[in-house]
Amino acid sequence: MTTPAGGAWADHFSGNARDYARYRPSYPAELFSWLAGQAPARDCAWDIATGNGQAARQLAGHFRRVLASDASAPQISTARPADRVDWVLCRAEAAALASDTVDLVTVAQALHWFVSDTFYDEVRRVARAGALVAVWTYALAAIHPPVDTILKQFHDQVMGPWWPPRRRHVATGYRDLPFPFPEVETPTFTMTARWRLQDLLSYLGTWSSVARAHAETGADPLAPLAANLRPAWGKEEVVRTVTWPLAVRAGRVLKP
Repeated sequence: MTTPAGGAWADHFSGNARDYARYRPSYPAELFSWLAGQAPARDCAWDIATGNGQAARQLAGHFRRVLASDASAPQISTARPADRVDWVLCRAEAAALASDTVDLVTVAQALHWFVSDTFYDEVRRVARAGALVAVWTYALAAIHPPVDTILKQFHDQVMGPWWPPRRRHVATGYRDLPFPFPEVETPTFTMTARWRLQDLLSYLGTWSSVARAHAETGADPLAPLAANLRPAWGKEEVVRTVTWPLAVRAGRVLKP
């Protein structure tokens, strides 16, 4: 799923692909309506590093065809079949796609893993003139002030040593990453979920830092976190609103 610029493919998610499919939150429908409205046509969209296809399935409601690509076979294997979605096993920098065929290119919560000049060259090759390129990311959720304080300490301090270096770009909303396209102003989008505490813990289990810490130490970092969260959350059956602001960048592909 990931390809650091100038380096070998680093797969952070195949090992927990099924949990990723079950516990990651869904992006807002308004985002995909806006993307479709900005695309020059609605013939074909390319969703890169699609994972289990969260974005691809929603794009299929707006485009005649969606190409959902990922370099991870386990990730794609967890994707539910969807009308108008073709699953493609390939790296972002070497797409098995024809040139000048795509009206929209999307990358959801993954650009920091593979951004490079080679990748952007591939986007220019595959996209039609005037196609929209949109990338987005999200970091910590807002839930309830006492819970938020504990999660921030866990994210920054406890998990700090276990985050891959490129994960730092998520915290900056991709503003420090190159994006060589004339940018389009984007509305504000927010992702939300209604979760119990166990839902939150299951989602945290999909973090690459948690998986890495567990694998290298043999200890589950979520066990002490759960003990700290329970008094702040309240009763286990309490359902809270979880909110993630999306950081979205979008631009146009210009061709001679």
